[in-house]
Amino acid sequence: MNRCLELQISYMSDLHKIEVVFEKNGVLAVNKPAGLPTQAPWGIESVESLIRRQKFHQHFEDAIESGGTRHPGGFLGVPHRLDRAVSGVMLLALTPRAARQLSRQFERRQIQKTYVAVVESTDALPVSEEPFIWRDAIRKVSGEPRVEVVKTHDSHAKPALTKGFVLASSKDRCVLKLHPETGRMHQLRIQAACRGMPIVDDALYGSASMEDIENTRHQPIALHAWSIEYDDPENKQRVAAHASVPETPRWMCWRDVISSRMQSESQ
Repeated sequence: MNRCLELQISYMSDLHKIEVVFEKNGVLAVNKPAGLPTQAPWGIESVESLIRRQKFHQHFEDAIESGGTRHPGGFLGVPHRLDRAVSGVMLLALTPRAARQLSRQFERRQIQKTYVAVVESTDALPVSEEPFIWRDAIRKVSGEPRVEVVKTHDSHAKPALTKGFVLASSKDRCVLKLHPETGRMHQLRIQAACRGMPIVDDALYGSASMEDIENTRHQPIALHAWSIEYDDPENKQRVAAHASVPETPRWMCWRDVISSRMQSESQ
């Protein structure tokens, strides 16, 4: 018997489980908690490792019974990732076909993602039905886990495009609904920050509420993946997955207004 696998089974019931939004035609939509990486090296908890244990519990038991000679788990593809600090809905693939189909849709920008963010603001921005557009050139900062906005003619830069709306506002906070048209690293985080509106608790990009960058780099921030729309790999019908904002202090005072505005716009 493989002792490592036996231990994994023994403490499964004590693990925080990932909320499954739905499972359909090889696609698994889950609600990722902030602070948990999508993927991680062996021994570090992640969405992938927790879903494997939740979804393939029987595979682990079979592996133990076989003395560890069988692979402990079925297919799980990760065509979609969220930053560790971000919460919300994300897609996993339970079949190779679904993984290929979703990856192709992401590459072709056929998948629509909607985020909500609470940002710091020195002025109360007016709530409006008219969208704003963010266009920037973004590049990775060499040797650092962050990106920066640069001139458009920079050879290492990639275009970043986001459409957004103001959902609610106060004297020092603003709630934004954001639709990234491109999928650059930290795109929404740097685009908000470079406009003087860093996402609340995002120390990496200048949030005043979190000043100790070293100790807060992986801590949750006020950015949530609200919904994602894709074409079903089997029947090509449009499917939408949704996850409400977390019941945590950074979101509590905004939960009702966010839910009300988002639901009214979807009707």
